[in-house]
This record gives sequence, structure tokens and C-alpha cells, in this order.
Amino acid sequence: MSKLAQLQTAFAALQPEHLEVLDESHMHSRGTETHYKAVIVSPQFAGLNAVKRHQRAYACLGELMSQIHALALHTYTPEEWAQSGAAPASPTCRGGSALG
Repeated sequence: MSKLAQLQTAFAALQPEHLEVLDESHMHSRGTETHYKAVIVSPQFAGLNAVKRHQRAYACLGELMSQIHALALHTYTPEEWAQSGAAPASPTCRGGSALG
């Protein structure tokens, strides 16, 4: 099973009303199956701040998180998603460390 499919399966535990998991590795210089973006819309995020939402998403991943380099999480309640309807675009890769 691909990492993309594994991520989708793991996030299913959040019972999302909308789930998009994108492999954005092609936009980066670290190889394949390394960079992902997840848009998760779940009623389970109601009343939680961004940190708590991300913690809940990471908890679904367990050891899978150690197998990828980067994961951009965009977490919404159904009401928030109805208002925004889209996650922000991912930034262009800067080719390595922003400090270097």
C-alpha cells in the first residue's frame, strides 16, 4: 500500500466529511513519497484550536509519521469548510533549508 493510501486510511479515524491527501513530493527535492498535504474536514475538530486539531490528526498516524519528511495539515470543521471551501495553496519549494 502506498504512503498516500496509508495516510488516507489513517485519517479515516477522524470520520471526515471531506478528505484530500495530496502527494506534493514532486514540488520538493527530497525524493518521492516525502511531502504531503492533507485537508481534513471533521466534526471532531469542533471546539479545538489549531494545535489540538493537529495533535488529533498526528495521533491517527502513529509510526507512519516517521516515514515522511513533511506534512501540511489543513483542518476544518464542516461549518468552517462551508465558508472557505478551499485550503490555501502550498508554497513553492525553496530547494532546501530556508536558513541556508
